[in-house]
Amino acid sequence: MSWLKRVGKWSMTRRLAARTAGFYLKLVHRTTRWRQEVPEETQALLEAEGPFIAAFWHGRMIMMRAAWPGRPRDFHMLISEHADGQLIARGMQHLGFSTISGSSRRGGLTALREMGRRLRNGSAVGITPDGPKGPRMRAKAGAISAARRAGVPILPISGAASRTRLLGTWDRFCLVLPFGRGLLLWGTPISVPADADQAALEDARLQLEAQLNGLTAEADRRVGRPKVEPAAVQPAPHELKRAAKLSGPIVGSPGARKSA
Repeated sequence: MSWLKRVGKWSMTRRLAARTAGFYLKLVHRTTRWRQEVPEETQALLEAEGPFIAAFWHGRMIMMRAAWPGRPRDFHMLISEHADGQLIARGMQHLGFSTISGSSRRGGLTALREMGRRLRNGSAVGITPDGPKGPRMRAKAGAISAARRAGVPILPISGAASRTRLLGTWDRFCLVLPFGRGLLLWGTPISVPADADQAALEDARLQLEAQLNGLTAEADRRVGRPKVEPAAVQPAPHELKRAAKLSGPIVGSPGARKSA
């Protein structure tokens, strides 16, 4: 093991990295001139302050703080249990966000239960449907399954900023630089019926993917940044089968109450 990896395992180093990340996110948020555009039907859901799932690409995660400028504690982000995910989680916690640990690869069932609890309490939950490791900008079935189980809509959102640096990571992580202008674009709600079959689940997944890619491309174009292309690989068929198995209603969820 290299000395760099050993140092990365020290708890003091992790705490310092999290504080640094939190400070940088706060600096970017305060020095960037953010603007949001929200369709009427999405605005109505936001104003109702009911539960929903916000879906955004992993590479645009850093921008989501600007979507909740006044009440970040109402928004809970699903963060990977991998080391890099936990670093992001600690950075977000410094900004007042609550996080849920888990992903499609690790801690999935526990995360689904916790998401259901937060949604039942009327909170919003944020999911990166291409996380934790891709393929980039290709929606997996997790967000669709969670929306069906909880009986809540999915609201796609993406964004871009005029001063950014695209990292050479799998997600082409968009590192926002201070003192620029940012644009957040919301999509229209996607509903997943409680009785959705596999074909309906796939249709909802394709809707989510198409909306997010369209919003991302439009935001990049309008702030003058180059378009980031999605990965060529599509999700494996087992993702849809897994979603169908996990799609029973969560007891006490809004969807369960409506169907009772």
